[in-house]
Amino acid sequence: MNALTKFQDLLRELFQFDCADLDFGIYRIMNHKRDVIENFITNSLPQVVTEELSRDALAEESQAARELHEVDARIKETLGSDALDTEGNLAVSYKETPLGEKYLSLKAKVAGVRNREAIETAIYNHLYAFFSRYYQDGDFISKRRYSKRERYAIPYNGEEVYLHWANHDQYYIKTAEYFTDYAFTAPNDVSVHFKLQAADVEQNNVKGEKRFFLPRLGEISWEEPASRLTIPFEFRPLTEQETISYGQKNQQEAIITKALEEIPKRLSPKTASRALAALTTERHKTAEGKSVSFLEYHLRQYTRRNTSDFFIHKDLKGFLSRELDFYLKNEVLNLDEIKASGEERAEGWFQMMRLIKNVGGRIIEFLHQIEEFQKMIWEKRKFITETNYCITV
Repeated sequence: MNALTKFQDLLRELFQFDCADLDFGIYRIMNHKRDVIENFITNSLPQVVTEELSRDALAEESQAARELHEVDARIKETLGSDALDTEGNLAVSYKETPLGEKYLSLKAKVAGVRNREAIETAIYNHLYAFFSRYYQDGDFISKRRYSKRERYAIPYNGEEVYLHWANHDQYYIKTAEYFTDYAFTAPNDVSVHFKLQAADVEQNNVKGEKRFFLPRLGEISWEEPASRLTIPFEFRPLTEQETISYGQKNQQEAIITKALEEIPKRLSPKTASRALAALTTERHKTAEGKSVSFLEYHLRQYTRRNTSDFFIHKDLKGFLSRELDFYLKNEVLNLDEIKASGEERAEGWFQMMRLIKNVGGRIIEFLHQIEEFQKMIWEKRKFITETNYCITV
């Protein structure tokens, strides 16, 4: 996987392309903008980088490298293969020839210069490193960087006592408090119910041990006269054996994958053929041409509805913009390498930094719009329809 593809995959994760099937809340809004974001990731992003690399100092460096390659070929053709050794050093007897002088001039000019492909790879790797360091499990973690050795900084302004926590500038949303049963009706009029039988939730809004939706396969019931299929679920942490079985990453996805195999096995083709048809009927195809059944589609709806969006950043744009400036100064601007390459290369370094900031800024703007919309909904004043009081006597 090259650097561009790796970064594009990260962007699709940041913009939650894996949630394209979800049609509630913020996901319903994002689906209307998904084509715009995909066009930016697939087309605009590589185009912006290519155009910038074809301008100013970086273009001159690339041109000089190409000219050096051409002169190298001409020397071997006209002066003989012994004119250059394996390391590209010109024989002493040819140094004063016009071709030799041009070769030495170009070689000095491109000393330490990376070719265009290496520069492009470095740009995508820097963008990947920056955005991946703050993104974790669907949220942007507000951990301000300080240096490579003392990793994090606290925004302290001289107060005598200052209390700080990692998510101090974010709203915490307890989505798991809104558990409800989930139902859908298949095309053959079979009613399918996901019924939550037990929920082991965190207490006092503490985001603790991870919990997952697991089907109770032995309690699945089918009522033929009512055309009603009930699939019980429980919401709890995994046992030690389940952790081994489902792995350490994407555990809810692994649970869904296993459930898609096991749930139909619990229904008899003879007595519950309509229920089987309701679960396995194709709902639609993905962009990759994969068939998505009604069971798979609604399982993802059900699990994501109650386990997504724990945090909303109060000022994501401001935070990421400040951190991007820090990253450019601390990680991209390498003074030792600039000194070794010579002052004439400094302009190319600053052009690369400008490009990384330009692309990073556009991505931050996309993320900011999504986060601001969620914040607007969260901060919207709510109507109070009923008030009850409990008075001790």
